Amino acid sequence: MAHPLDDFYAVIPAGGVGSRLWPLSRADAPKFLHDLTGSGQTLLRDTWDRLAPLSGEHRIAVVTGRAHRAAVERELPDIADRNVFLESEPRDSAAAIGLAAAILVAREPDVIIGSFAADHVIRGTRTFEFAVQQAVEVARAGYICTIGIQPTEASVGFGYIKKSGELDVDGAPEAATVERFVEKPDLETARSYFADRSYLWNAGMFISRADVLLDELARNQPELHAGLIELAEAWDDRERRGPAVDRVWPRLTKIAIDYAVAEPAAERGRLAVIPGHFDWDDVGDFASLAKLNSHGRNELAILGQNARVLSDASSGILVSQTSRVISLIGVQDIVVVDTEDALLVTTSEHAQRVKGVVDALKLTGRGDVL
Repeated sequence: MAHPLDDFYAVIPAGGVGSRLWPLSRADAPKFLHDLTGSGQTLLRDTWDRLAPLSGEHRIAVVTGRAHRAAVERELPDIADRNVFLESEPRDSAAAIGLAAAILVAREPDVIIGSFAADHVIRGTRTFEFAVQQAVEVARAGYICTIGIQPTEASVGFGYIKKSGELDVDGAPEAATVERFVEKPDLETARSYFADRSYLWNAGMFISRADVLLDELARNQPELHAGLIELAEAWDDRERRGPAVDRVWPRLTKIAIDYAVAEPAAERGRLAVIPGHFDWDDVGDFASLAKLNSHGRNELAILGQNARVLSDASSGILVSQTSRVISLIGVQDIVVVDTEDALLVTTSEHAQRVKGVVDALKLTGRGDVL
């Protein structure tokens, strides 16, 4: 882009552990702090680089946990200190994005914010920028806008957005209203969605005037809204901020922005969608990670700077953080993740079940490996 969008502020929620990527992703080193694509930099840094041309580096805010502040600032040395918004504990996406909206609208009443997860993979810079430019035009018209991804397969791993009629907004030729959101479907339903071009993958990107988003939050979650406004009023006063966060943040309602804002807005005809014609993946499990890093169906993808691997007639993904020699012979769609204190072996078919291992470790008191 020649120039950033004047009234636009990019927000990067950098939270969550990514439990389906255990033991690679941990509480102290979550998914967004890893290089999962072989780009040579973390997903967080990739996200920053993608957004900087749209907003300018001085207009990017990151919402993250206190424990991750140092790592975030190492990855993003150009981020302004006042644009690092720290959570005392995870309270889900409505609180994280709502906090950013409340702080930024107090600083700049007409600001438009766009929320983009820190741990997604996007390829296709120009088409991504065009989608965001359209979404900003839709936001200027008073709508909350999301960017839905045109499906490339009948996936059961993503939620879906059903778009409805076209929306007449200058500068946004692909804009449409949203009829409804759909949770992750079974395979037969996913195939019907894939055949029906009105269904898009829900990528969790939201663009809106900050005041419009907060009004919707006040309508649907008044207690959460009130707490966020209280925090925002104290935020830029260093002496007041810490006590306010400690007092208010733990009692905020824990709810996803899809349920708190997007779905109710869709029901009232105030949610729009722009189809995204770029490659996107939320890297939700090791099966998707294998697809991102494999150049062929029967290849073994290998991640790790010093990985020592011998492979014969094997496919899948191997992630190594140790100096051990790992040999794979005649295994297909294998998933091997080797770290200093934990080893995972599964298959792509069962990759979604890794979260169950994390839950079991919590129940048995083995938090030392989480």
